[in-house]
Amino acid sequence: MRIRVVLDVLAVVVLGVGAGGNLAAGAWHLPPWLPAWLGWTILLASVVPIVLRRRWPLGSYVLSLVLAAAAVPIGGPVFGVAVVGAGCALYLVVLRRKPRVGQIGLAVGLVELGLLAFAVSNPSTATTVNFSASALVIGFVLGLTVRSRREYAVAERENHARQAVSAERLRIAREMHDVVAHSMSLIAVKAAVGNHVALEQPAEAREALRVIEDTSRETLAELRRMLGVLRDGTGVPELAPAPTLDDLRALAERAKQAGALDVDLVVDGLTELPGGVGQSVYRIVQEALTNVVKHAGATTCRIRVTGGDGEVGIEVVDDGRGGEAVPGHGLIGMRERVGVYGGEFSAAPAETGFRVFARLPYALAAAS
Repeated sequence: MRIRVVLDVLAVVVLGVGAGGNLAAGAWHLPPWLPAWLGWTILLASVVPIVLRRRWPLGSYVLSLVLAAAAVPIGGPVFGVAVVGAGCALYLVVLRRKPRVGQIGLAVGLVELGLLAFAVSNPSTATTVNFSASALVIGFVLGLTVRSRREYAVAERENHARQAVSAERLRIAREMHDVVAHSMSLIAVKAAVGNHVALEQPAEAREALRVIEDTSRETLAELRRMLGVLRDGTGVPELAPAPTLDDLRALAERAKQAGALDVDLVVDGLTELPGGVGQSVYRIVQEALTNVVKHAGATTCRIRVTGGDGEVGIEVVDDGRGGEAVPGHGLIGMRERVGVYGGEFSAAPAETGFRVFARLPYALAAAS
């Protein structure tokens, strides 16, 4: 703001010194009938709207039109300064007030100065009309251009904000689905086991209840953290670290506990991954395991996570009943996670069972 004020003051000095120097040097003379003090007063007053326009745009424009009207019979640099002041004030009127106000202001200025130029004797009617019209139109067009650019920038920011909100909602929806679907699948399977062996094998039933209890506690903790992110308030929720490669073995162990499923996990060529990539790998494996537990009826599941050259590959193969995949939120979520990195994804029956494959070229995605 200070820079703009300094620029306004500098413009006032340049216009005042330039026009005043012309008069003082005799390059332009005031009309004989006009007292010199009045001519100099109109000249000095004509720069006032330039200084006041940022605080009172419309009032400054009205004042500049009055001073320009008074300067019409004088012409020369006095009229030039007055009209430049009007154009500067009109620029801010168009920029800050409603579009209709700027349009009316331009029309009033053109009509007023045009009529006065023809009705009042002045040194050069044609020059007066052309210069006054040019100054006002330039001020109007500049104001309209800057206003349009600012409105476009605001619209772009709002659009980006909406896209960010939509992306965050999608991310949270994926996380909620992955957490709830996986945990509830384990709970459902283990509850069925416990119910089946409750009378004949009470120890096995107690083990099933223990797994259900542990899984429920973990799920509730994750849900509380996610809901804390969504909750409106001033408190900052305590967030746990995002799941990574190191959590895959615990995930495999929980899947084993859910039923008679032998999970073979191999991680090759990877020690660590960027946070977002590691979380995506974990969630893809989690969702694939959930589908194996819920739908496959498999006895074994082989998981391979391999890396190299800035990409990571995931393969989950089971020996279950196979069959075509039914599109659902889980497959959609896995495909979206892979799509973020511009990778490859497939989920289809294999020779024995079902195969899920994903490739995430995270180095290429980070570079782009």
